[in-house]
Amino acid sequence: MKSLLKLYTLVILCFATMSVKSITRVACVGASITEGAFIEDKKHFSFPGQLQTLLGDDFTVDNWGVGGTTMIKKGNLPYWNTKQYQQALDSNPDIIFIDFGGNDAKLINRPYLNEIDADCQEMIATFQQLPSHPRVIVLLPVVSFVKDTSGIWDPVILKTISPGLRQAAYEKGVEVMDMHPLLINHEELMPDKIHPNKEGSAIMANRLFELISQKRDQKFDLFSKLPESEVENFMGYECIDFSFRGKNAKVVKPKWSAPGHPWMWRMRFWGHEPQTDIALLERGFHLVYIDLAELFGNEECIQICNDFYSLLNKGGLANKATLEGMSRGGVYALNWAARNPKSVNAVYVDNPLLDMKSWPCGLGRRDPSPAEFKAFKNDYNVTSNEQLQAFKNSPIDKIQEIVKGKYPILILCADEDEAALPDENTLPFEQKILDAGGKIKVIHKPGFKHHPHSFPNPSPIIDFILAATKSNKLL
Repeated sequence: MKSLLKLYTLVILCFATMSVKSITRVACVGASITEGAFIEDKKHFSFPGQLQTLLGDDFTVDNWGVGGTTMIKKGNLPYWNTKQYQQALDSNPDIIFIDFGGNDAKLINRPYLNEIDADCQEMIATFQQLPSHPRVIVLLPVVSFVKDTSGIWDPVILKTISPGLRQAAYEKGVEVMDMHPLLINHEELMPDKIHPNKEGSAIMANRLFELISQKRDQKFDLFSKLPESEVENFMGYECIDFSFRGKNAKVVKPKWSAPGHPWMWRMRFWGHEPQTDIALLERGFHLVYIDLAELFGNEECIQICNDFYSLLNKGGLANKATLEGMSRGGVYALNWAARNPKSVNAVYVDNPLLDMKSWPCGLGRRDPSPAEFKAFKNDYNVTSNEQLQAFKNSPIDKIQEIVKGKYPILILCADEDEAALPDENTLPFEQKILDAGGKIKVIHKPGFKHHPHSFPNPSPIIDFILAATKSNKLL
């Protein structure tokens, strides 16, 4: 009888153990935006509340936001002194979002902004030392639309606070997510110009949900397969700088790699308008670059790119790369894509040069560019006007090779572009691709000139790249 009772007890305990779900605890520390200022039902419609709804019963999301608080210890209302900070630590979370910086931008707190890096590092460390060893994500502040320069002023956020928080995340080896672009084109969702309403908070919650839900490969280390080099900071991410075939090369690795090890290859103008690059790093893409100025996509350029691709592919990056080309970078991207159709995931070009007769040669409406024209002639061994008139090595001359690759192409086109004239580049190129049955999408920017490139909120570009990457099963 005792044996049967013992067996029964063991069975009950077994079923009880099996029925207990493992709950992931998420803690959100921050100021009024985290707390849900001016949102009627903060529990459900602050961004932590909406994140809870998205994550479901397998997660518990705690909102430890306190309005008006600062990251800076010497600020007018340091978060460090609140009971919520201690409660967040006591909750022993598995994931922690650190969301400060807006109040630090106020005039009263600016004298101490040189300490935001050190203070943020210290806060990160306090969470890293918890028994749960949580995943720590530093959120950069959302946009502020206030005009009062003594208040939460956006230029201070962009020029001082976000770089300081990025540096802290870099030094402590934790993730950093730039929330600033998410609402930059949604001023209508911030009634007081500072705090997102329910709909704005939903955009924030969806981005955090995407981050938590994404699969991660934390073991992959591309750097171990590349030439040994000093590691430097690129926007909060580790970057190595090395010589390859006599050219300067850069590789930036994400905090973790997305499955399939997708990558973005920037073809020209390293670091210019990097919104798209940063957003992809946040999503586990690697970012690479090799400086081939000024080879204008010629044979030497193609061969070096082929060798660079082989180095990265053998190192473990995906077979298909996403190519990014701004301005004349369009020539570099599409000339290589035309030669390597099976190695391209997607092409994103921005106010692109697609016909070199238009520039730098000056056979269109633009005046010739003496220095670049000299380099072009040397690159392609052009010695006569007859050779120039017969030149057929621009992307616009390679339509069939490009279409053969079946990769989608996205073009951002400023309708008033005075450098890469749309009617000599994007518009005829688009029509030729469509006529040949290719995949191309052009997003027009009415009223814009050649600069600025990209979008302050790169979501349309990111959506395009992610769709192509998923279609090719690289995510």
